[in-house]
Amino acid sequence: MKILGVSGSPIKNSNTDRALHMALQATGMETEFVKLTECDIEPCLACLECLDTNECVIGDDGNKLAEKARHADGLIIAGFTPYSSIDARCKAFMERLYPLRHKYGLMQGKPGGAIVTCAIPEDCPGLPNACQNGIEAVQAYMMEEGMNFQGGVKILGNVPCLTCGYGDECATSGLKMIFGPEASLDSVGLSSFENQQEALRQVEELGANIRNVLLGG
Repeated sequence: MKILGVSGSPIKNSNTDRALHMALQATGMETEFVKLTECDIEPCLACLECLDTNECVIGDDGNKLAEKARHADGLIIAGFTPYSSIDARCKAFMERLYPLRHKYGLMQGKPGGAIVTCAIPEDCPGLPNACQNGIEAVQAYMMEEGMNFQGGVKILGNVPCLTCGYGDECATSGLKMIFGPEASLDSVGLSSFENQQEALRQVEELGANIRNVLLGG
């Protein structure tokens, strides 16, 4: 059995990537990791030319990824939340799996899960629950395809203002929007997935749950 893990994070070895790798390892099965920034993938055209073939007419890497998903036994989608919604690469990937639904429901019954990284802590009043928004986007895809959603994991990530070089002085700094007017690079600091004990536990649990579903446990 094989589990496909897909990351929409554009950052090399990001929190998102590392969490996905851990979840894949926790399945104890053969796995494949795909970095969407290394793929050429367009969003769905809504042309319905895939009705009889279960294959997209665009013909880019989206077709290859759909084949990987079709032949995988489980799927974990890991993304981040620019503007408090799932990133464009993950969204395009999910859209391009649409041809697999017609007539046969080729993703139906497969276990899956979501890992979503966001820079907004859950206890920030007045700000969107970005991680939950991202998880619900993946969950909605899996629900509509009849997959067996095994849950979503929230990872606290880092607003780009921490590394852009202007985070302390920029008039539209995300640091101050999220953490208050007195926030600074030093007071906020960088978040690492490995320091988030509950997220570590949930990531391993997600992988184990996918394994248990496939083995009938």
